[in-house]
Amino acid sequence: MGSLSSALEMKKIVTGGGAVEIAAAEELRKFAVTQSGKEQLAVKKFADALEDIPKTLAESAGMDVIDTLVNLRKHYSEEKKDYGVDVVAGKIGNMYEKNIVEPLKVKIQALKSATEAVDMILRIDDVIASTKRGGGMPPGM
Repeated sequence: MGSLSSALEMKKIVTGGGAVEIAAAEELRKFAVTQSGKEQLAVKKFADALEDIPKTLAESAGMDVIDTLVNLRKHYSEEKKDYGVDVVAGKIGNMYEKNIVEPLKVKIQALKSATEAVDMILRIDDVIASTKRGGGMPPGM
């Protein structure tokens, strides 16, 4: 019921089945080539992480994960941006036509939360790395 109220509140929906994640991953890969060094690697890894959603959906539906991902990328490159994983049918399809949608507000919040979690993990990792180099807290703290 919360998803329905979120959709009605914002009045916007996006396609489900990992279609948004495939689109975002593909656009991030295009952006990554404009970057260099660690930034490029970070953007590519973020794109890879987004694809975990359609991968997991495909696996749950008993589909071949690699074939599914390749086909979703192909559909996206052919301007079929609404294609995602139809878990019930066990194949990819047009999510909009199948009425497999999600509230935009929920999708935005999920992406923000995931990004914040990764940021927090990276900060903790930086603190741990700096203490190993001798940076850390002063004695007695």
